[in-house]
Amino acid sequence: MDVRHAFITAGTKGLGVRVTEALLVKGYSVTITFKSDVEAVKTLQERWLEHADHMQFVRADITKKEDIHYAVDLALAKFKRIDLLINNAGPYVFDRKKLVDYEEEEWYNMVEGNLSSIYHLLKKIVPIMRKGQFGRIITYGFQGANSAPGWIYRSAYAAAKVGLVSLMKTVSIEEAEYGITANMVCPGNILGTMKEATIEEARQQSDCDTPIGRSGTGEDIARAILFLCEENADMVTGTVLEVTGGVDVIHRYR
Repeated sequence: MDVRHAFITAGTKGLGVRVTEALLVKGYSVTITFKSDVEAVKTLQERWLEHADHMQFVRADITKKEDIHYAVDLALAKFKRIDLLINNAGPYVFDRKKLVDYEEEEWYNMVEGNLSSIYHLLKKIVPIMRKGQFGRIITYGFQGANSAPGWIYRSAYAAAKVGLVSLMKTVSIEEAEYGITANMVCPGNILGTMKEATIEEARQQSDCDTPIGRSGTGEDIARAILFLCEENADMVTGTVLEVTGGVDVIHRYR
């Protein structure tokens, strides 16, 4: 069988880099978008030099439709197919602020980057997947997104991601006849260096804020995504998978 191709947004650092590396180890070729960090690209290229033929890096801002179309066109031109879509990118407002304190630009950036960008990606990539009669679409959410909870000080982000839950579930039904699945992975409270850490590294230090006793890692997210992308995972679709270690992300700062 030909090598399957994965398109991953923001796959050069943070949670994304662990996903990218897991895909390469599994034998996929990968087109990886990045926004501005050229050094992160160089580091990844050097680390995976033997996989150079299976990687393509594209500078793109996923809040812009034109950049999305450009990146997808390059992926198709080089690898002739797109089998996996991993929506790793998505802006976030770190300042704790109530809805009425958001600037319009912040609000639209959250909605465009976390919801509308997925619409533009799906419009471009789903027809490609249909031709191949196979596709795996992975989006990211947050703990509890499946039940549309309120998330104090995170109104714009939460609204976009909850909307994305419904969009993901709708697409999972609409595209099932083409062998395409769509699922959402919800990371727990994975912060700082733990985003690029391994599970073994996390087990070397206790985390009293997480019920299982260790922090989540980028490897945890990558393992979940790899499972959902398997050929025989086609019965798992329209699902929201929480990878949190039991931590209560939404209420921890009240």
